[in-house]
Amino acid sequence: MISLVQLASEEPQNPLIPEIPELVIGLIAFVIVFGFFAKKFLPNINKVLEERREAIEGGIEKAEAAQTEAQSVLEQYKAQLAEARHEAARLRQEAQEQGAQLIAEMRAEGQRQREEIVAAGHAQIEADRKAAAQSLRQDVGHLATALAGKLVGESLEDHARQSRTIDRFLDGLDEVASKAEAAR
Repeated sequence: MISLVQLASEEPQNPLIPEIPELVIGLIAFVIVFGFFAKKFLPNINKVLEERREAIEGGIEKAEAAQTEAQSVLEQYKAQLAEARHEAARLRQEAQEQGAQLIAEMRAEGQRQREEIVAAGHAQIEADRKAAAQSLRQDVGHLATALAGKLVGESLEDHARQSRTIDRFLDGLDEVASKAEAAR
C-alpha cells in the first residue's frame, strides 16, 4: 500500500476523477437518497401524473362527446331549418293560391254585380221607355183628339170615342213606322 501512496504522492492528482473510496461512498449515498425518494415521493408523483393523465383523457373524451353532441345538434338544426324552409315555401304557395282564388272570386263577384247593375239599368230604361211611351201616347192622344175635334168640327170628349180614335191614329203611325223600317 505504500507503493500506492507513494505513487499517488508522486503523480499529480486529476481533480475531475474522484478517488475510489469517495466514489463508493457517493454511490451508496445516491442509492440511499434514491431509495428514500422512490419510497416517499415517487408514489405521490405517479399519483399526480396518473390524475393528470386521467383528467386529460377525460377532458378529451368529454370534448369528443361534446363535439359529437354538437354535430348531432347541428344536424337537427339543419333538418329543422330545411323543414322550416319547406314549410315557408308551402305556406307561400298556399297564400299565392288563396290570393289567386280570392282574386278570381272577387272578379266573379264584380262581374255578377256589374251584370246585376246592367240588368237593373236595362230594366229601369225599359220601364222609363214604357212610361214615356205611355205618357207620349196619352199626350199624342189628347193632341190628336183636340186636332181631330177641330177638323171634324165636333167635340170628341167622349172617352170611349176618344180612345178608339187615338188607337186608330196610333195604329196608323205604327204601320207607317214598321213599313219604314222594313224598307231600310
